[in-house]
Amino acid sequence: MLTSVSFLKKNAARFACVAMVCGSALLTGCAGGSINNATQRSVEPQVRPDNIYVYTFDSSPEQVKLDNGSMLKKLKAQLDGSSTAQKQTADAIAVREQVANEIVQQLQSMGLRAIRSDVPAPADQNVLLVQGSFDTIDAGNRRRRVLIGLGAGKSEVSSSVQILYKPAGGTARLVQSFNASGDSGKAPGMAETAGVGAAVGSIATSAAVGGGLHAMSESKKTGVSADATRLADAVAKQVAQIGVSGGWLSTQHVKG
Repeated sequence: MLTSVSFLKKNAARFACVAMVCGSALLTGCAGGSINNATQRSVEPQVRPDNIYVYTFDSSPEQVKLDNGSMLKKLKAQLDGSSTAQKQTADAIAVREQVANEIVQQLQSMGLRAIRSDVPAPADQNVLLVQGSFDTIDAGNRRRRVLIGLGAGKSEVSSSVQILYKPAGGTARLVQSFNASGDSGKAPGMAETAGVGAAVGSIATSAAVGGGLHAMSESKKTGVSADATRLADAVAKQVAQIGVSGGWLSTQHVKG
């Protein structure tokens, strides 16, 4: 027991160094949301909309790619009797709901009147309409992310989005279209971070620390649920930028 305690005390600095380096390596490839191929179709509305209506993005179960790389997941699916089609349908619905709700929440946090809706907007309001359809809902492969990393086994959710403006009594027109995505990033896996241990003289130590960091990262920051949140946050920021360009939203309300 004393030998173990002495070993821990003696190597405390080394453990801390390994943890910091491994943590830094994981954060370097951190996940995120992005906007691509944004196309301006008309001038941004110069009047603050009465409401922003966020519609559920279109999706289909066939777009969902499940993570079937784990024997435990396969066994669980067999035990609970769920089929691949059922799981795909459930995941498609969950992602649709999460993205719509997150966009609304983020816009409301910026002081905007955002409303979740699945019906046409009132004719007597100046409104922004947020619509879209999913292109990819891919759970990736958790085992490959943990062991290899650097983009291997990456999870991703992507969509095509359209922002429209409809003046009171007028016809809706497309303001902007773009592609939005959220993914698990390219953080290094345990195979990469184990090398840090060799640099300080203890691969076993690095593997232990790296394994803990990867497990924590996987539990909180990866998978289609986390990717859906990143995508939604990116969409909300893009809507906010339209408000900034139009002069009806201050930059101080736009989250970085």
